[in-house]
Amino acid sequence: QVQFVESGGALVQPGGFLRLSCAASGFSLNDYAIGWFRQAPGKERERVACISSNYGSADYPNSMKDRFTISRDLTENTVYLQMNSLKPEDTAVYYCAGVFWGLCPLPEGEYVGWGQGTQVTVSL
Repeated sequence: QVQFVESGGALVQPGGFLRLSCAASGFSLNDYAIGWFRQAPGKERERVACISSNYGSADYPNSMKDRFTISRDLTENTVYLQMNSLKPEDTAVYYCAGVFWGLCPLPEGEYVGWGQGTQVTVSL
């Protein structure tokens, strides 16, 4: 069963940074495109970043590409989301999920293995 576990969320001040982790076990992340998503209270879930399977090319919505960076460490079987210059509007629960042999960008409905999410709060 494909399952991902997110970690790294925290309370951070505006202008700060965080690195989130998305870990997998029992299968190789190289075989999956991994997407990061977020959902703020009262809002729909939105795509943050995606890294494709195999060659690991990254894709971002235009609103995310300046401050967020997705990467992966196949030896650790973990995908990371580096978030810089955080703003209060970045406050949300952040999730990761995967698509087998996927090439980003991908429709949200194709993702599987959603984790429980990790809370990011940006506030003074």
